Amino acid sequence: MTDILHRVIADSGNVFGLACDTTLLVNEACRRHDTGPTAAAALGRALTGAVLLSALLKDGQSVQLKFEGCGPIKKIITEAGYDGWARGYVGNPQADVPLKNGMVNVAAAIGRAGFLTVTKDIGLKQKYQGTIQLYTGEIGEDIAYYLLESEQTPSIVALSVQLNKDGSVGAAGGYLVQALPPVDETILTKLEARVQDIPSISDHLHTGKGASEMLATLFADIPHHATGTTGLDYTCSCNREKMEGAIISLGTESLRDLIAKEGGAEVQCEFCRDYYSFSKSELTTIINRLEKH
Repeated sequence: MTDILHRVIADSGNVFGLACDTTLLVNEACRRHDTGPTAAAALGRALTGAVLLSALLKDGQSVQLKFEGCGPIKKIITEAGYDGWARGYVGNPQADVPLKNGMVNVAAAIGRAGFLTVTKDIGLKQKYQGTIQLYTGEIGEDIAYYLLESEQTPSIVALSVQLNKDGSVGAAGGYLVQALPPVDETILTKLEARVQDIPSISDHLHTGKGASEMLATLFADIPHHATGTTGLDYTCSCNREKMEGAIISLGTESLRDLIAKEGGAEVQCEFCRDYYSFSKSELTTIINRLEKH
């Protein structure tokens, strides 16, 4: 079993859909960050949203979503690439809020007063960045609002994370449907009505149906064809060289202080929680190199 993203487009060429199963990916993220139920639902939705937005890009390109609100979670940052990798973290992994109608209240955990910043790396020197105020804090609705406000692209975005009784992730996934210009309001209205009548994303995944079946249900009344699939996994791009860059940014005075007080340094990646250790001799070598420049 692997996580996967499927793509379809209407035969008319005026609307396309993406759907993904991110259950394993989200479980890995939650395991690494030791999230409680509320943070697991929020991080899982944000990771799935990043996966869907990255699928709108091209090979080698990536996107970052940053949710910053007034709620106890504080912030969520997720990143995903067109070729299927994703990573992310949440500011307060153990944040908790009361349930709403028996469901995890992600909007209250994030807080409606705040911002969503979308940063796209399309291979240019300068990254493209757009920021909107949070619309509802429900993540999927905020992403759809961003696409409409910042990119003038009407879209339907649905994200879901279903938790088991022990707090682990039982199912996670989502879909994005987007109209292509010239926008046909009739077909969008038909799809929006269709969304109200179909089983939930988590129900689809729990019954053994995957992302492709999700799209088949969504596009049941619209002639369409598949355009591709992408395997997904939780992958971090951190490495020792990048962490050395973080050490260098501290400056020689701070590095000397670390040597004197700690005898070395240990740096942890926020995204994957892996540690990188630098010995006294390694820090001394870095200091000498900095002073030569």
